[in-house]
Amino acid sequence: MTTRTELLEIIASGENSGVEFKRDDLPTQHLAKELVAFSNFQGGMVLLGVEDDGTITGLMRRDLEEWVMNVCRDKIRPAIIPFFEMVRGINDNHDVAIVRVTRGYDVHALWHNNTNRYQIRVGTQSREASPEELARLFQQRGSVRAELRPVSGATLANLDRRRLRNYFRDIRQQDVPDAEDEDAWQSLLINTEVMTDEGVTVGGMLLFGATPNRFLPHAGIDAVSYPGSERDYGAQERTALRGPMTPLLSQGGDFVENGLVEQALDFVQRNTRVDVETRGGRRVERPVYPPDALREGIVNALIHRDYLLTSTDVELAVYSNRLEIVSPGRLSNGITPDRMRFGTRSARNQLLKDVMRDYRYLEHMGMGIPRKVVRGMKEHNGTEPDLVELDERFLVRLLARGPD
Repeated sequence: MTTRTELLEIIASGENSGVEFKRDDLPTQHLAKELVAFSNFQGGMVLLGVEDDGTITGLMRRDLEEWVMNVCRDKIRPAIIPFFEMVRGINDNHDVAIVRVTRGYDVHALWHNNTNRYQIRVGTQSREASPEELARLFQQRGSVRAELRPVSGATLANLDRRRLRNYFRDIRQQDVPDAEDEDAWQSLLINTEVMTDEGVTVGGMLLFGATPNRFLPHAGIDAVSYPGSERDYGAQERTALRGPMTPLLSQGGDFVENGLVEQALDFVQRNTRVDVETRGGRRVERPVYPPDALREGIVNALIHRDYLLTSTDVELAVYSNRLEIVSPGRLSNGITPDRMRFGTRSARNQLLKDVMRDYRYLEHMGMGIPRKVVRGMKEHNGTEPDLVELDERFLVRLLARGPD
């Protein structure tokens, strides 16, 4: 329960992304709007009986709790059950009601005039979501998979048939259609989500596109190497890594053409030193970063990024003392950095995950982060990798050296 002192501190701090002040005589749809916006964000509270400027004027509405519950049931789709409490005797014996909601598992809407209106919280304001914001909101809640959206103008002809044959014949060990049998290929790819009836899916283009960036300019990795420990205009190398995620393999499993993961590993290799150690009288080369940890970080960034964020690529930055991999988008489906360290499994892009796992890029038990990155870095140089969520980005940072 909230004490009077705690409530006064909240009011003194003013409205913010998680707090809204309202009189209790507001129209039902206005309360519903605020609660929907909070639920679609990180949760929050509406303080009833408080003016916009923080003046406490108290409550006037009879049966307030019943009214609030009816608003949440009748004006919000799906309905919300809020936490409701009264704090009595504030400033001249005024009462204040707190209506609190948590982050919703579903995307909620204000139901008004027979129309759903999807609200989001932006700073101290609640407003209607744009189509792009709404699409990302549904994706964050697991209701929409951006990877299954059709790519405008992309057809079977825009996929790399060599890689497709390689995947289905050699990786999945199944029969593949004849090269000329377009209908059979189309049927196979639709049933495996590489295509839809409308064309190639985003996931299909990312995995097997002949030129993915022609259709998805953000499908790639921006890689840069700096000579020191800070960003510098005088980069040692700066390049845009482009192409499909999957490699082209020979029937014996050798690489014929690299995919994005191998391109990124090659970039790091040529921009980091190799330490030389003496073991049993023999000189042994030791990379700065353990290959498994590096590979896992790159694969995760490509697979789990938010592909509805179209203005930025995955970023790979090599410094003299660290390496950073930045993936666009928040973590999905309630995942946090701490939960990742313990192996919690969740996929924003299930098709990408499944196909890349078929190529053995991923652990089948979803333990790549705790085993390969966290444990791998500790065993390699005694350091703890940083896993950090930064607004609309997720950062993995590997340190080059351990404690002396």
